Amino acid sequence: MRAILIESEGAAPRLVEDADESLLDGEVALDVEFSSLNYKDGMALAGKGIARTHPLIPGIDLVGTVTESADERFSSGDAVVLNGDGIGESRHGGFATRARVRPDALVHLPSALSTRRAAAIGTAGFTAMLAVLRLEDAGLAPGDGDVLVTGASGGAGSIAIALLAGRGHRVIASTGRGQEHGEYLRSLGAAEILDRRELSEEPGRPLQSQRFTAAIDGVGSTTLANVLAQTAWGGTVAAYGLAQGPDLPTTVLPFILRGVTLAGINSVECPTPLRERAWAALAAELDPALLDSMTTSVGLAEALPAAERILAGEVRGRTVVEVGR
Repeated sequence: MRAILIESEGAAPRLVEDADESLLDGEVALDVEFSSLNYKDGMALAGKGIARTHPLIPGIDLVGTVTESADERFSSGDAVVLNGDGIGESRHGGFATRARVRPDALVHLPSALSTRRAAAIGTAGFTAMLAVLRLEDAGLAPGDGDVLVTGASGGAGSIAIALLAGRGHRVIASTGRGQEHGEYLRSLGAAEILDRRELSEEPGRPLQSQRFTAAIDGVGSTTLANVLAQTAWGGTVAAYGLAQGPDLPTTVLPFILRGVTLAGINSVECPTPLRERAWAALAAELDPALLDSMTTSVGLAEALPAAERILAGEVRGRTVVEVGR
């Protein structure tokens, strides 16, 4: 078994060519084909508090083929995808050629998706779809007004733009690299590019001009506070990330005077029916050509330096990890 292993707290992760497969524990055994690189994976590889047990194989996504199952819902040969559920944090994850996992969060791969494209979607795209579903379940409809996406150049932000635009929403993309990434974001469906400094530099008044009907935020902190202050009456903000920080320097005024809803998106503990709903929608809606255009690939050894780049904000779109190379 080839794997990246974090052997102890504070230890640098290393690539192990003959890792001990007895480390693995779970009812369903898999040959892993692909994982993906997410911000949380970068934090785990950098020793920033994500790894909750040691030794640990990181990687919060995996896509592969079942080789053995003690659960009747899965059989040898099934193509499956798993996001979150503690893998890469408290359970061994996808940065290895083999895995054993709990069946409860495992999803049969929709037939319309290849294993590589499922990995390209990964937790980022899964989270983006959960956020889109949350906004529309709260009543958002095409034509209602502008929908903001912060952290737009990242994996979740990129896929959120594509999904929202595909459903007919007018999307505003907030990024700190408008000149560099503006054409890319417009190719995904963004109608307008907003410099992130307009939202991130300092908290404004708790109620500001109503600019956005709804929003998807992956940044947190001052940015999220200003997004809430600029969300129109009755709007919903789906928040999934904290790239700027976990603090929220705001007041209750957006919530009690404008009826704004702050909806947290948790992809890790998402129940199975919602997982299946999200993956079915991703398979049906996400343009394969758009997905391919935002995706790059690295081998398992290359995931280590790539993790440094994702933490530095230098990675655009999605990065697939080919664990076999």
